[in-house]
Amino acid sequence: MRLCFASNNKHKLEEIRNVVGGKIDIISLADIKCYEELPETRTTLEGNSLQKAEYVYDHFHVACFADDTGLEVDALNGAPGVYSARYAGEHRNSDDNIALLLQNLRNDTNRRAQFRTVITLVGLEAEPVFFEGIIRGEIIHDKKGISGFGYDPVFVPEGHSRTFAEMTLEEKNQLSHRAIAVKKLAEYLRNRTV
Repeated sequence: MRLCFASNNKHKLEEIRNVVGGKIDIISLADIKCYEELPETRTTLEGNSLQKAEYVYDHFHVACFADDTGLEVDALNGAPGVYSARYAGEHRNSDDNIALLLQNLRNDTNRRAQFRTVITLVGLEAEPVFFEGIIRGEIIHDKKGISGFGYDPVFVPEGHSRTFAEMTLEEKNQLSHRAIAVKKLAEYLRNRTV
């Protein structure tokens, strides 16, 4: 089975291919010659992932899935949430986003947070199909590690002592929010083709 992953993020593409393995051929936007920025104008993770997947399906006529991920911090009432990538501005700089997050949490003792990913699959069924992955954890006070991307250097998943950025890709893929959602997608696709 061949599916397009509606993202220009090479890190996400690598993560997803790693989780799915060789069972499903995951092609990129570049493979279908889609070079434009996909729309993300909705106010929820579900809305954005659906909007991106439908855009690719409608314009390129290929079955695809898209994701949207947010870091939801308890003390910030779920922020930055759907605005995680542009928390510190439209330039989407991870270092700036982390700096603003740590500044906003400087006086909080509650550092609990979760990463939440929503994946939307379109083009295989009459209606879109949604998959969700959540990993709880906490925000530490300073960045640690050099792997991963986004907020990985300040997020320690529950039951662990290292940030996502201190883990290898393989370690992160055993427990990450995106890996949980992708495993649900892969299981759905396997069951569908049996």
